[in-house]
Amino acid sequence: MTVDIKKAQDVYKDAGESVIFTTLLLNHSDLEKEKDAIAEFSDMSNSIINSMRIRDPEAQANIAWGFGSDAWDYLFPNAPKPKELEPFQEIKGPKYTAVSTPGDIFIHVRAKKMSVIYELMDQFMEILRPITKVEDETHGFRYIEGRSIIGFIDGTENPAGIESMDYTLIDPAEDPEFANGSYAFAQKYIHNMDAWKNLKTEDQEKAIGRHKFSDRELDDDEKLKNAHNVVSKDEENGVEHKIVRMNVPFSDPAKNITGTYFIGYSKDFAITNRMLTNMFTKSDRLLDFSTPITGNLSFIPSKTTLEKIADGAY
Repeated sequence: MTVDIKKAQDVYKDAGESVIFTTLLLNHSDLEKEKDAIAEFSDMSNSIINSMRIRDPEAQANIAWGFGSDAWDYLFPNAPKPKELEPFQEIKGPKYTAVSTPGDIFIHVRAKKMSVIYELMDQFMEILRPITKVEDETHGFRYIEGRSIIGFIDGTENPAGIESMDYTLIDPAEDPEFANGSYAFAQKYIHNMDAWKNLKTEDQEKAIGRHKFSDRELDDDEKLKNAHNVVSKDEENGVEHKIVRMNVPFSDPAKNITGTYFIGYSKDFAITNRMLTNMFTKSDRLLDFSTPITGNLSFIPSKTTLEKIADGAY
Protein backbone atom coordinates (compact mmCIF):
# COMPACT_ATOMS: atom_id res chain seq x y z
CA MET A 1 0.00 0.00 0.00
CA THR A 2 1.09 3.57 -0.69
CA VAL A 3 -0.15 7.00 0.30
CA ASP A 4 -3.33 8.24 -1.37
CA ILE A 5 -3.51 11.93 -2.17
CA LYS A 6 -7.31 11.73 -2.61
CA LYS A 7 -7.69 10.87 1.08
CA ALA A 8 -5.44 13.64 2.35
CA GLN A 9 -6.08 17.19 3.46
CA ASP A 10 -4.25 20.10 1.80
CA VAL A 11 -0.79 19.62 3.31
CA TYR A 12 1.31 20.77 0.37
CA LYS A 13 3.06 23.95 -0.70
CA ASP A 14 0.48 26.63 -1.48
CA ALA A 15 0.81 29.70 0.65
CA GLY A 16 -2.12 31.44 -1.07
CA GLU A 17 -2.64 35.16 -1.56
CA SER A 18 -4.47 35.43 1.77
CA VAL A 19 -4.15 33.18 4.80
CA ILE A 20 -5.67 32.67 8.23
CA PHE A 21 -4.06 30.49 10.87
CA THR A 22 -6.27 29.78 13.87
CA THR A 23 -5.37 27.98 17.07
CA LEU A 24 -8.24 27.09 19.40
CA LEU A 25 -8.48 25.68 22.90
CA LEU A 26 -11.35 23.39 23.83
CA ASN A 27 -13.42 24.57 26.78
CA HIS A 28 -12.88 21.28 28.66
CA SER A 29 -16.21 21.82 30.38
CA ASP A 30 -18.68 19.41 28.73
CA LEU A 31 -16.97 16.45 27.06
CA GLU A 32 -20.07 15.06 25.34
CA LYS A 33 -21.03 18.44 23.89
CA GLU A 34 -17.50 19.01 22.69
CA LYS A 35 -17.22 15.54 21.16
CA ASP A 36 -20.53 16.04 19.36
CA ALA A 37 -19.37 19.36 17.93
CA ILE A 38 -16.05 17.87 16.80
CA ALA A 39 -17.91 14.97 15.17
CA GLU A 40 -20.17 17.46 13.39
CA PHE A 41 -17.19 19.51 12.26
CA SER A 42 -15.38 16.40 11.04
CA ASP A 43 -18.48 15.54 9.03
CA MET A 44 -19.33 19.03 7.75
CA SER A 45 -15.94 20.63 7.10
CA ASN A 46 -15.36 18.81 3.82
CA SER A 47 -18.86 19.70 2.60
CA ILE A 48 -18.29 23.35 3.50
CA ILE A 49 -15.00 23.31 1.61
CA ASN A 50 -16.46 21.57 -1.46
CA SER A 51 -19.37 23.99 -1.54
CA MET A 52 -17.03 26.98 -1.48
CA ARG A 53 -14.93 25.50 -4.30
CA ILE A 54 -18.07 25.25 -6.41
CA ARG A 55 -19.19 28.78 -5.51
CA ASP A 56 -15.79 30.33 -6.28
CA PRO A 57 -13.43 27.92 -8.05
CA GLU A 58 -11.03 30.70 -9.02
CA ALA A 59 -10.30 31.41 -5.35
CA GLN A 60 -8.41 28.09 -5.09
CA ALA A 61 -9.20 27.54 -1.43
CA ASN A 62 -7.01 25.03 0.42
CA ILE A 63 -7.60 23.92 4.00
CA ALA A 64 -5.95 21.72 6.58
CA TRP A 65 -7.02 21.28 10.18
CA GLY A 66 -6.24 18.97 13.04
CA PHE A 67 -5.73 18.21 16.71
CA GLY A 68 -3.10 18.84 19.33
CA SER A 69 -2.00 16.04 21.64
CA ASP A 70 -3.97 17.20 24.67
CA ALA A 71 -7.14 17.52 22.61
CA TRP A 72 -6.74 14.00 21.23
CA ASP A 73 -6.28 12.59 24.75
CA TYR A 74 -9.31 14.51 26.01
CA LEU A 75 -11.67 13.73 23.13
CA PHE A 76 -10.58 10.17 22.31
CA PRO A 77 -9.00 8.69 25.48
CA ASN A 78 -9.69 5.08 24.46
CA ALA A 79 -8.76 5.43 20.79
CA PRO A 80 -5.50 4.75 19.00
CA LYS A 81 -3.24 7.80 18.78
CA PRO A 82 -0.91 8.95 16.01
CA LYS A 83 2.57 7.70 16.85
CA GLU A 84 4.30 11.08 17.02
CA LEU A 85 1.47 13.20 18.39
CA GLU A 86 2.81 14.61 21.65
CA PRO A 87 2.99 18.10 23.15
CA PHE A 88 5.86 19.99 21.57
CA GLN A 89 8.81 20.16 23.95
CA GLU A 90 10.56 23.53 23.99
CA ILE A 91 14.11 23.62 22.66
CA LYS A 92 16.61 25.68 24.65
CA GLY A 93 19.68 26.87 22.80
CA PRO A 94 22.60 28.85 24.16
CA LYS A 95 20.95 32.14 23.12
CA TYR A 96 17.34 31.46 22.09
CA THR A 97 14.43 29.15 22.92
CA ALA A 98 11.83 27.54 20.69
CA VAL A 99 8.86 27.97 23.00
CA SER A 100 5.99 25.55 23.46
CA THR A 101 2.46 26.97 23.55
CA PRO A 102 -0.97 25.33 23.84
CA GLY A 103 -3.22 24.40 20.96
CA ASP A 104 -6.12 21.95 20.76
CA ILE A 105 -7.51 22.66 17.30
CA PHE A 106 -5.36 24.07 14.49
CA ILE A 107 -6.85 25.45 11.25
CA HIS A 108 -4.89 26.64 8.20
CA VAL A 109 -6.99 28.26 5.46
CA ARG A 110 -5.57 29.91 2.35
CA ALA A 111 -7.03 31.21 -0.90
CA LYS A 112 -6.67 33.94 -3.48
CA LYS A 113 -9.44 35.97 -1.83
CA MET A 114 -9.80 36.98 1.79
CA SER A 115 -13.58 37.05 1.32
CA VAL A 116 -13.54 33.29 0.64
CA ILE A 117 -11.39 32.65 3.71
CA TYR A 118 -13.78 34.73 5.78
CA GLU A 119 -16.77 32.73 4.55
CA LEU A 120 -15.07 29.43 5.30
CA MET A 121 -13.90 30.47 8.75
CA ASP A 122 -17.28 31.98 9.59
CA GLN A 123 -19.01 28.67 8.81
CA PHE A 124 -16.32 26.66 10.62
CA MET A 125 -16.62 28.79 13.74
CA GLU A 126 -20.41 28.50 13.84
CA ILE A 127 -19.72 24.89 14.79
CA LEU A 128 -16.56 25.39 16.86
CA ARG A 129 -17.16 28.70 18.64
CA PRO A 130 -19.54 27.27 21.30
CA ILE A 131 -16.93 24.72 22.45
CA THR A 132 -13.67 26.67 22.10
CA LYS A 133 -11.83 29.85 22.88
CA VAL A 134 -9.25 31.45 20.62
CA GLU A 135 -5.58 31.02 21.54
CA ASP A 136 -4.28 32.75 18.40
CA GLU A 137 -5.61 34.03 15.09
CA THR A 138 -3.12 35.32 12.53
CA HIS A 139 -3.98 36.84 9.16
CA GLY A 140 -1.20 36.47 6.61
CA PHE A 141 -0.61 37.53 3.03
CA ARG A 142 1.54 36.78 0.02
CA TYR A 143 4.37 39.29 -0.13
CA ILE A 144 5.82 40.71 -3.34
CA GLU A 145 7.20 38.02 -5.70
CA GLY A 146 6.40 35.33 -3.13
CA ARG A 147 9.22 36.59 -0.92
CA SER A 148 9.36 36.28 2.82
CA ILE A 149 8.79 39.51 4.72
CA ILE A 150 12.57 39.85 5.17
CA GLY A 151 12.96 40.01 1.41
CA PHE A 152 14.16 36.56 0.33
CA ILE A 153 12.38 34.09 -1.96
CA ASP A 154 10.54 31.53 0.17
CA GLY A 155 10.42 27.78 -0.28
CA THR A 156 13.10 27.29 -2.94
CA GLU A 157 14.08 23.88 -1.57
CA ASN A 158 10.49 22.69 -1.03
CA PRO A 159 9.35 19.48 -2.71
CA ALA A 160 7.11 20.55 -5.60
CA GLY A 161 3.64 19.42 -6.63
CA ILE A 162 2.67 15.80 -6.14
CA GLU A 163 6.24 15.02 -5.03
CA SER A 164 5.47 16.81 -1.78
CA MET A 165 3.11 14.00 -0.77
CA ASP A 166 6.12 11.71 -0.37
CA TYR A 167 7.31 14.01 2.41
CA THR A 168 4.03 14.96 4.09
CA LEU A 169 1.70 11.93 4.11
CA ILE A 170 2.05 9.12 6.65
CA ASP A 171 2.79 5.82 4.94
CA PRO A 172 0.35 2.96 5.68
CA ALA A 173 3.34 0.77 6.54
CA GLU A 174 4.50 3.20 9.24
CA ASP A 175 1.22 3.95 11.03
CA PRO A 176 -1.67 2.16 9.25
CA GLU A 177 -4.44 3.57 11.44
CA PHE A 178 -3.45 7.09 10.49
CA ALA A 179 -2.24 6.62 6.92
CA ASN A 180 -2.50 9.72 4.70
CA GLY A 181 -2.52 12.00 7.71
CA SER A 182 0.25 14.49 8.41
CA TYR A 183 1.98 16.36 11.22
CA ALA A 184 1.82 20.16 11.27
CA PHE A 185 4.21 22.24 13.31
CA ALA A 186 3.30 25.92 13.65
CA GLN A 187 5.53 28.68 14.95
CA LYS A 188 4.86 32.42 14.99
CA TYR A 189 7.84 34.78 14.86
CA ILE A 190 8.07 38.54 15.50
CA HIS A 191 10.89 40.27 13.61
CA ASN A 192 13.06 43.20 14.59
CA MET A 193 12.63 44.74 11.17
CA ASP A 194 14.52 47.93 11.98
CA ALA A 195 17.64 45.97 12.90
CA TRP A 196 17.25 43.67 9.88
CA LYS A 197 16.86 46.58 7.46
CA ASN A 198 19.98 48.21 8.90
CA LEU A 199 22.07 45.23 7.77
CA LYS A 200 23.85 45.61 4.47
CA THR A 201 22.43 43.39 1.73
CA GLU A 202 25.57 41.24 1.65
CA ASP A 203 25.29 40.67 5.41
CA GLN A 204 21.65 39.66 5.03
CA GLU A 205 22.70 37.22 2.30
CA LYS A 206 25.40 35.70 4.52
CA ALA A 207 22.79 35.27 7.26
CA ILE A 208 20.34 33.48 4.97
CA GLY A 209 22.86 31.71 2.73
CA ARG A 210 21.35 32.87 -0.56
CA HIS A 211 21.56 35.86 -2.91
CA LYS A 212 18.68 38.21 -2.20
CA PHE A 213 17.85 39.20 -5.77
CA SER A 214 18.53 36.04 -7.80
CA ASP A 215 17.84 33.50 -5.01
CA ARG A 216 20.96 31.52 -5.95
CA GLU A 217 22.67 29.77 -3.06
CA LEU A 218 25.93 31.27 -1.85
CA ASP A 219 29.12 29.26 -1.99
CA ASP A 220 29.85 27.56 1.32
CA ASP A 221 32.80 29.85 2.06
CA GLU A 222 30.57 32.91 1.60
CA LYS A 223 27.98 31.83 4.18
CA LEU A 224 28.12 32.25 7.91
CA LYS A 225 28.60 28.95 9.74
CA ASN A 226 25.20 29.55 11.34
CA ALA A 227 23.50 30.78 8.16
CA HIS A 228 19.81 29.92 8.11
CA ASN A 229 19.96 27.52 5.16
CA VAL A 230 22.87 25.69 6.78
CA VAL A 231 21.54 25.09 10.28
CA SER A 232 17.88 24.55 9.30
CA LYS A 233 18.69 21.39 7.31
CA ASP A 234 18.38 17.81 8.49
CA GLU A 235 20.97 15.64 6.78
CA GLU A 236 22.19 12.11 7.34
CA ASN A 237 25.05 10.55 5.38
CA GLY A 238 24.76 13.29 2.78
CA VAL A 239 21.02 12.77 2.27
CA GLU A 240 18.77 15.71 3.08
CA HIS A 241 15.44 14.95 4.76
CA LYS A 242 12.75 17.35 3.62
CA ILE A 243 9.42 18.68 4.81
CA VAL A 244 6.92 21.03 3.16
CA ARG A 245 7.33 24.45 4.74
CA MET A 246 5.63 27.79 4.28
CA ASN A 247 6.69 31.13 5.76
CA VAL A 248 3.69 33.46 5.69
CA PRO A 249 4.15 37.20 6.37
CA PHE A 250 1.82 39.09 8.71
CA SER A 251 1.93 42.67 9.92
CA ASP A 252 0.29 45.50 11.80
CA PRO A 253 2.37 48.23 10.14
CA ALA A 254 1.06 51.17 12.19
CA LYS A 255 2.03 49.31 15.38
CA ASN A 256 5.41 48.32 13.90
CA ILE A 257 4.59 44.65 14.50
CA THR A 258 5.74 42.44 11.65
CA GLY A 259 6.47 38.75 11.60
CA THR A 260 6.41 35.39 9.91
CA TYR A 261 4.08 32.49 10.58
CA PHE A 262 5.95 29.28 9.89
CA ILE A 263 4.04 26.11 9.11
CA GLY A 264 5.82 22.84 8.39
CA TYR A 265 3.99 19.71 7.22
CA SER A 266 5.71 16.33 7.45
CA LYS A 267 5.01 12.62 7.62
CA ASP A 268 7.62 12.35 10.36
CA PHE A 269 7.74 15.11 12.98
CA ALA A 270 11.16 13.90 14.12
CA ILE A 271 12.60 15.49 10.95
CA THR A 272 11.04 18.87 11.71
CA ASN A 273 12.15 18.60 15.32
CA ARG A 274 15.75 17.94 14.31
CA MET A 275 15.65 21.00 12.03
CA LEU A 276 14.41 23.13 14.92
CA THR A 277 17.01 21.65 17.27
CA ASN A 278 19.74 22.54 14.78
CA MET A 279 18.47 26.09 14.43
CA PHE A 280 18.25 26.81 18.14
CA THR A 281 21.25 24.88 19.46
CA LYS A 282 23.47 26.31 16.71
CA SER A 283 22.07 29.85 17.14
CA ASP A 284 20.72 30.40 13.62
CA ARG A 285 21.78 33.92 12.64
CA LEU A 286 18.19 34.69 11.66
CA LEU A 287 17.16 34.25 15.30
CA ASP A 288 19.10 37.43 16.14
CA PHE A 289 16.25 39.22 14.37
CA SER A 290 13.34 36.79 14.87
CA THR A 291 11.69 35.83 18.15
CA PRO A 292 9.34 32.81 18.29
CA ILE A 293 6.26 33.49 20.40
CA THR A 294 4.34 30.27 19.71
CA GLY A 295 5.16 26.66 18.97
CA ASN A 296 2.76 23.73 18.76
CA LEU A 297 2.37 20.40 17.03
CA SER A 298 -0.86 19.09 15.51
CA PHE A 299 -1.97 15.96 13.71
CA ILE A 300 -3.85 16.59 10.45
CA PRO A 301 -6.18 13.61 9.97
CA SER A 302 -6.90 12.01 6.62
CA LYS A 303 -10.45 12.14 5.31
CA THR A 304 -10.76 8.48 6.35
CA THR A 305 -9.91 9.35 9.95
CA LEU A 306 -12.31 12.29 9.89
CA GLU A 307 -15.07 9.92 8.80
CA LYS A 308 -14.31 7.68 11.79
CA ILE A 309 -14.47 10.67 14.12
CA ALA A 310 -17.74 11.79 12.55
CA ASP A 311 -19.20 8.29 13.01
CA GLY A 312 -18.13 8.12 16.65
CA ALA A 313 -15.70 5.25 16.04
CA TYR A 314 -13.22 6.81 18.47
